[in-house]
Amino acid sequence: MSNKDLIMKEIGVEYLEQYNQLLKYVFQVTESELTNSGWEEEEDFIRAKAPNLKKADALGWFDKDNLISQVIVYPMQVRIFNRTFNMGGLTGVGTYPEYTGNGLMHKLLFQALARMREKKQYISYLYPYSIPYYRRKGWEIISDKITYEINDYQLPKDEKILGKVRRVEPKGEEIKKAYDKFSQITHGALIRDDISWNEYWLWENEDIMTAVYYNEKDGLEGYLVYWISDEVFYIKEMIFLNENARRGLWDFVSAHFSMIKKVIGNTYTDEPLSFLFEDADIKESISPYFMARIVDFEKFIEEFPFKKDKVDKEWVFKLEDPLLSWNDGAFHLYINKDGKGRAKPVSEKTEDKIDIQTMTTMLLGYKRPDYLYRIGRIKCSSDTINDLEDSIEKQVPYFSDYF
Repeated sequence: MSNKDLIMKEIGVEYLEQYNQLLKYVFQVTESELTNSGWEEEEDFIRAKAPNLKKADALGWFDKDNLISQVIVYPMQVRIFNRTFNMGGLTGVGTYPEYTGNGLMHKLLFQALARMREKKQYISYLYPYSIPYYRRKGWEIISDKITYEINDYQLPKDEKILGKVRRVEPKGEEIKKAYDKFSQITHGALIRDDISWNEYWLWENEDIMTAVYYNEKDGLEGYLVYWISDEVFYIKEMIFLNENARRGLWDFVSAHFSMIKKVIGNTYTDEPLSFLFEDADIKESISPYFMARIVDFEKFIEEFPFKKDKVDKEWVFKLEDPLLSWNDGAFHLYINKDGKGRAKPVSEKTEDKIDIQTMTTMLLGYKRPDYLYRIGRIKCSSDTINDLEDSIEKQVPYFSDYF
């Protein structure tokens, strides 16, 4: 079929059923998976998705009136080194197999990024079904997920924390308030709005439970999202503002000692749990989780909070972007003593070089400039690397959401 027979246009809610059918086919979502997540009828799942699609920037290719390829961008916000950025959350990416090989997704992704730029969403996040594919399009890994398994006898003993833990309704206000506090002080975290919370609970089963930690003054300082099945305590997410909250929530988990044989959960930091346990011989595995890409380098640098220093810094380099022409070319990066950056296109010739993928993971703190230089991802002088090391905060992004 010729591309001339296809039309790219926005996906309205009237195409919601086709949107979900395409997702189910491409990602092989089965009826049993929907049922296990608490959806008795497929129509219920479709209705739950409708509010998100109404707020999203949804684009697709149509063969006559049939949706055959799509991308969805949720308008979101993330915290990057204590500053809020508008973010385009890319999801719902898929094409029916019989239409692949025609460059449809390449054109959709370009158009989606161009529209993010128009809406001042200068950074984009996504959960990758294929890391190599999205790397070729300019995204790079920026966060990890650590999965752990702890035997019942390895759980921490009761430490008599001053605060208390209360079980609450899973979708109640306590959980939202606790997360709001957490996200404001956590680098990389999503600021959850209605879309985000809807996606957060969308795939959870009916057995999901939640508990919150209150300090001795009744201040919310953390929460736990979990379920128990076949003598296993599963932790979806545990967040805490301080060490007391962490210990209090683990005390709550340990209180289930007589009911369970092990704890299985996920955490989204770069710090393994084992060091925190008296019996540190627990199972932990790490895997890449989310990816990101800078949408507009010039505009992103204007908002990006570099570290303050005693001297100004400058760097002229060639930035390579496989998809976006406005990011592809030579730039002059200037960072003043107050940590304010400016990037301008220049016509100077330079041997220094970095691609948009490496620039993204470096600025977000997932990998340090010195490491990226040593593995050949940055071409520049050692003095420039020292300047970059001094200019970028040392903190790895936390991101626990899925969309």
